[in-house]
Amino acid sequence: MTSITGVRPAAVSARGWGWRHAGRSRPAVRGLDLDIRPGERVLLLGPSGAGKSTLLHALAGVLGDSAAGAPGAGGDAEDSDETGSLLIDGAPPRSQRGRAGLVQQDPETQVVLSRLGDDVAFGAENLCVPAAEIWPRVREALDDVGLGSLPLDHPTSALSGGQKQRLALAGILAMRPGLLLLDEPTANLDPDGVLEVRDAVGRCLDKTGATLVVVEHRVAVWKDLVDRIVVLQPGSATESAVLIDGPPDQVLAEARDMLIRAGVWVPGYVPQTRPRTAPVGAAGQLLLAADGLAVSRERPRRAGLRERFRKIPPRPVQSGIQARIRAGEALTITGQNGSGKSTLALTLAGLLPPVAGTVSAAAELIGRVSDGTGADPYRWKAQQLISRIGTVFQEPEHQFVTGRVLDELLFGPRHLGYGEERVDELLERLRLTELVEANPYTLSGGEKRRLSVATVLAAHPQVLVLDEPTFGQDANTWAELASFLSELLDAGTAVVSVTHDAEFSAVLGGTELRLRAGDAAAGTPAVTDRGLPEAAAS
Repeated sequence: MTSITGVRPAAVSARGWGWRHAGRSRPAVRGLDLDIRPGERVLLLGPSGAGKSTLLHALAGVLGDSAAGAPGAGGDAEDSDETGSLLIDGAPPRSQRGRAGLVQQDPETQVVLSRLGDDVAFGAENLCVPAAEIWPRVREALDDVGLGSLPLDHPTSALSGGQKQRLALAGILAMRPGLLLLDEPTANLDPDGVLEVRDAVGRCLDKTGATLVVVEHRVAVWKDLVDRIVVLQPGSATESAVLIDGPPDQVLAEARDMLIRAGVWVPGYVPQTRPRTAPVGAAGQLLLAADGLAVSRERPRRAGLRERFRKIPPRPVQSGIQARIRAGEALTITGQNGSGKSTLALTLAGLLPPVAGTVSAAAELIGRVSDGTGADPYRWKAQQLISRIGTVFQEPEHQFVTGRVLDELLFGPRHLGYGEERVDELLERLRLTELVEANPYTLSGGEKRRLSVATVLAAHPQVLVLDEPTFGQDANTWAELASFLSELLDAGTAVVSVTHDAEFSAVLGGTELRLRAGDAAAGTPAVTDRGLPEAAAS
């Protein structure tokens, strides 16, 4: 079958296929038997760590690349172990790269060039698409993902995380692959962006007839776009890798309870979490304050000779922000993609300098014993900062510094002179115990996120700043993470989180700062404060 655009939909076949990452004792996938017909649309579900991303990387022909430990590489082929067969159109995926296009969990790893149009054109150029066809494809793909209003020379470095995710999808769409592989493509998008990307994928499939395999924890977004749901379970020596396989409505109706036990986000289900026990409305000690704050990721520039090289300040993405962060209280930062949420969080965490206004630490956060720490977190030394304010980045790989999970957890306590007694608790609570010897870069997206949270908590910070903390989590690990943070709040830790996850915000309670895009240039406050209800067990 060939579509009207010339795309030939791909067929997928797996027979007893399995993969063990380098340095891991257990396989990520074992005994996979699966057939996907040309043009079929499949939603791949399963608990965190079931091997969904591993399968997508294998189909893209990039599993086991030589860059051992590199983000997305999937491990060193020399020490990994593959069993059975996995074929696209009857041939190994490695022998026909370009037939499949993969959008990974972390869009940062797929940004190649500095300008928007060039980045989208990169894949098509490498497939030797005729030059006359490339730029119409680029513009069409950008329109499909909602970036068509930006100029082709727009810098990719100026895009938000969600915009970069759409950019990665546009680059794949411009290649016109026969097999479209999406690894949680909407995880970091606001609600409008989620629908925009899903609809863009639908339009692409309708035009090309390509085969689709999409990994997503939340079923509701993709249920009506796919023909079939396949649920994977963690590798077992005696059981098939496929737990359930069938039409969406049938699977959701006949296996709802089984899916919930497996951690799948079925429509209408919110997992039970630990309720907050601290008194509602009891004000904790002030730890951090922002006053008249303007934020930006740009660096100051120097004007040309005619203006005598005067210093040009960065353009703020948000301004006029007032915030108070108190012990035992949660602050949730929400808003559309591109509104500056991550930039604000990094500024509050002392990792970016304010453009205007101040971020000031209170005496309670600085501490009674003076180590030369002033009130401005941006001027603190690394050791002063991480023992007071811990930051979990939107991209977990950006904070990994070793080649072993256990070493990641021990790194902070050893450098700060702390005891290591909390490490075992963190491993158990965040389901990382069986991964202590694994390379952090070979973990699934959800496992990487939990590890990044654990490494920060091991340093015992008083303020915890998290950027999209529930990204990549199945329903069970989501509930455990949310409950754990609820305990930290009750113990007096302040939690600042950037999130689109309304259920997560409700668990933590506290205060919401909602950022509006486009107000910073006018210098008007871009923040709306409103209380969030304290969460009850659901």
